[in-house]
Amino acid sequence: MQLTDAQRMVYTTARRFAEREIKPYVRERASDECFPVDIMRKLADSGLLGGPFPEQYGGAGIDNVSYVLVCEAIGGACPSVFTAALTVQLSLVGTAIHGFGTEDQRTHYLPELFAARRVGAFALSEPNVGSDPAAIELTAQRDGDDWVLNGSKFWISNGSIADIIVVFAQTQPGARHKGMAAFVVDGDSPGLERQVITEKLGLHASNTAALFFDSVRVSGDRLLGALGDGFKIAQASLESGRTSTAACAVGIIQACLDACVSYAGQRKQWGKAIGTHQLIQEMVADMATDCEAARLLTLEAARRRDAREPATKNVVMAKHFATEAAVRAARSAIALHGGVGYLAEYPIEALLRDAIGLSLYEGTTQIQKLILGRELLGVPAF
Repeated sequence: MQLTDAQRMVYTTARRFAEREIKPYVRERASDECFPVDIMRKLADSGLLGGPFPEQYGGAGIDNVSYVLVCEAIGGACPSVFTAALTVQLSLVGTAIHGFGTEDQRTHYLPELFAARRVGAFALSEPNVGSDPAAIELTAQRDGDDWVLNGSKFWISNGSIADIIVVFAQTQPGARHKGMAAFVVDGDSPGLERQVITEKLGLHASNTAALFFDSVRVSGDRLLGALGDGFKIAQASLESGRTSTAACAVGIIQACLDACVSYAGQRKQWGKAIGTHQLIQEMVADMATDCEAARLLTLEAARRRDAREPATKNVVMAKHFATEAAVRAARSAIALHGGVGYLAEYPIEALLRDAIGLSLYEGTTQIQKLILGRELLGVPAF
C-alpha cells in the first residue's frame, strides 16, 4: 500500500518520539504502572494522542491509516504504553464516546481524554464473561432519573487509575444484547472499589484492575446512546481496538526484526558472523515476511475504515494474524539471540510476554477466527 507524504511524516514523528521518550526508560520502568500515564501526557503535548478524531473535540483529525502507523511506532517501543495510551484511551473509550455520545458528552469528555488531562478505561469483561459480552452480569437498575450499578468487572486496563470509565451493564437481566447499555462513570464514584491485578505474564507497565460496583449511582445523562445500544457500542469500539492492536503487533515484529538483524551482524560463531549461516537467514527471512504481511493486512483494514467500507473481515484477519506473528517473531528472536535473549537486559523476552497478551485481549485469536468464519460463511459458530 502506497503511503502519502503526510502519513509517512506521522510515522516518522511517532518513531522519533518512541526513540527519544520511551525506549531509554522501558527497562527501568518495566513494572511501573505510572509509566504509560507519564508518556500519555507527552504524547498529547507532541500532538500524537488525538488519533482519528475531529479537531473540534481536541482530536488530531488524522486518518485511520496514520493512526495505525502511530500505534505501530509506539507499540514497537513499549506495548504497555500502547495499551494504556492508545488502544484504551483512544480506540475504545474515544470511539465509544465520539460514536455514540451526545454533543454535550463529546465536548465534555473528549478534549480531556485527548489532552491526557483524564485517563479513560473500558469496562466490558467480567469474572464470568469474556468472549460472550452479551452475557454480562453487572446490572443497571433505574431509580428515578438515575441508574444504580451492581456487579463487578475484571481485566480492565487503566482500571484503578482511570478518571472516566465506560461501563457496560445489563438493564434487563436475561435479555442479553437487547438489554445492554453503556454508561460513563467517574472513577471516584461512591460505592466503586478498584483493585489492581498484579503478577501478570506481560504488559507489566500497564495498569490492570478488577472493579466492584456496590450500588454505584449514575445520573441519567451518563447513558451512552440509547438503551439497548450497549452491544453495538462494544462491537464498534472493539473493531477500532482490534485494528490498533494489530498495528502494535506489527511494531513488535519490526522491533524483533531490527534486533535480530543487528545482532546477527555482530555475534560471531565458528569464526564468522551468525548472519552468514543459512538457518539464521531463514529465521530473519520468515520474520521479515510476517512483518510485511501483518503490516499490509493492518493498513488495508485501516484503509477500509477510512473509506467507510465494511471492514470486520479485514480487521479480524489483521488482528489474529499480526498478534500470532508477533509471538512467532519474539520466539524466533530469542532463539536467534541464544542465552542473552533470555535475559531482561535485552528487550526480546519482554516483547514475547507482551505479544502473548495482545493475542488474548480484545478477543482471542480463536474468537477472531470464529468471527472471520461467520463473515465468510454467513453462519455463526456461537
